[in-house]
Amino acid sequence: MNETRQPGLLPEGEAVETLVEVREFSLRLVEALIFARADPLSTRAIAEVLGAQGGIPHDTADRDAYVAATLAALAAQYAGRGVVLVEVAGGWQFRTAPDLAPRLTRVMPRPRRLARSTMETLAIIAYHQPCTRAEIEEIRGVSLSQQVLDTLLEAELIMPLGRKEVPGRPILWGTSSGFLRHFGLKDLGDLPRREELLVDVPDTAVSPDAPPDAPDEVPDPSAS
Repeated sequence: MNETRQPGLLPEGEAVETLVEVREFSLRLVEALIFARADPLSTRAIAEVLGAQGGIPHDTADRDAYVAATLAALAAQYAGRGVVLVEVAGGWQFRTAPDLAPRLTRVMPRPRRLARSTMETLAIIAYHQPCTRAEIEEIRGVSLSQQVLDTLLEAELIMPLGRKEVPGRPILWGTSSGFLRHFGLKDLGDLPRREELLVDVPDTAVSPDAPPDAPDEVPDPSAS
């Protein structure tokens, strides 16, 4: 008797580019878990649910390898589709395929945007964290308004990481998990190296009649 196979799922016991055999029930359970969560779901949390719900065979010698194989198999099934499974911000999440995202701009509401000064502050925090407000001001060379920090806090891109043990005990700032989710980073190690972001810009003459440049802006994840 032929086994009925649901679209996008593997038949029982079939392996996907791995030596570990993955059960169809395990794939379906992990798929449902990740789909039901708005935030990325950690591998540890997935493993706990799989173990509690019979998603890991009793005779499995290496449970961690089985969970990893299940996630790899599920990601392979979604590769090339409109929705893909990615590891981001220390967990797993379904996301729109990167090549299709620009095509959705006409049907999705346009998010609020962050000004250049806010993005500069965010970049400094990302690459120098944990850092204080005074240290951010020293790097930028200008004073930092509270409004900039409030905007980044409201967008859930930064968070306080404690206080520096110096006179006044200023707050130490760092990026949040929301920062990783917004920029699609698995962890801070995925940030481009600072030297990769430096480019030589030739000197160009600016006409005195030319209008000043508008601040650079990027999407604000709080509105997405």
